[in-house]
Amino acid sequence: MYTGTPGKENVWGSLIYQQDVEKREDNATFHFYLTRKELITANFDLSKLDHHNAKTMKEKMHHCESPMEGFLVLLSEIIADFLKKIDKFEVKLHTLLWEIKENNRTKILDRAAAVDHELLVWKNLLIPIEETQMAVEEAFGEQTTQGEQFKRATCRINRAKTLLDAYEGEIKSVLNLENLISTHRGNEITKTLTVITTLFAPATAFAAIWGMNFKHMPELEWQFGYAFSGILIVIGTVGLYFYLKSKGWMGDLLNTKSKKSFFK
Repeated sequence: MYTGTPGKENVWGSLIYQQDVEKREDNATFHFYLTRKELITANFDLSKLDHHNAKTMKEKMHHCESPMEGFLVLLSEIIADFLKKIDKFEVKLHTLLWEIKENNRTKILDRAAAVDHELLVWKNLLIPIEETQMAVEEAFGEQTTQGEQFKRATCRINRAKTLLDAYEGEIKSVLNLENLISTHRGNEITKTLTVITTLFAPATAFAAIWGMNFKHMPELEWQFGYAFSGILIVIGTVGLYFYLKSKGWMGDLLNTKSKKSFFK
């Protein structure tokens, strides 16, 4: 991207300045070649930027004193366009944060993954622009870095980086929360099935015994054998329930969940 000797420095390359977050092939790339005396761009379509940004960029570039300043205006306005779209991303993230609490379902996890992917797209777009800004600084030195346009471009790049880093932390927290909720829910389901299986163990055991076809089974001849077996099964089940509860193994299995709880 940066080549040349003192007095003949040049910066060149390609940048994606528009990218659809859903479709990989739906993007816009422009090519540039920058020296101390000239700026050449190819395939740069101003209509793809916000109208205000395109108009502002034309006015600012018209009043620039050097090609380097003009190029920095171009980078600055591209970042400004990014920042407007990142603001819309912020709204999506804010909505997702509250929907996780109100309606924690698989669809919400899908949306969290989609938001995380969109964040990666924005960071992927920002990195080459930041590299280009560094290449301009390296190539043209203090003459460029002290200028107003360089400072503005640097400020906007840093602002975008700060926002994306902060959003990345929020998304990680969202995914960790979703993982915690899903793990807790899975544990609760497993515990419920285990407790139910354990409580019905006496009934299963007695049913297995009395379902045998041995010739000599005196209980089959008892007048109150049916009532005795029923009472024995109930006593065994209730006794096992209170034993599990005394050990604390029932947890909050039978408790009603609060409507404000995350773990519904």
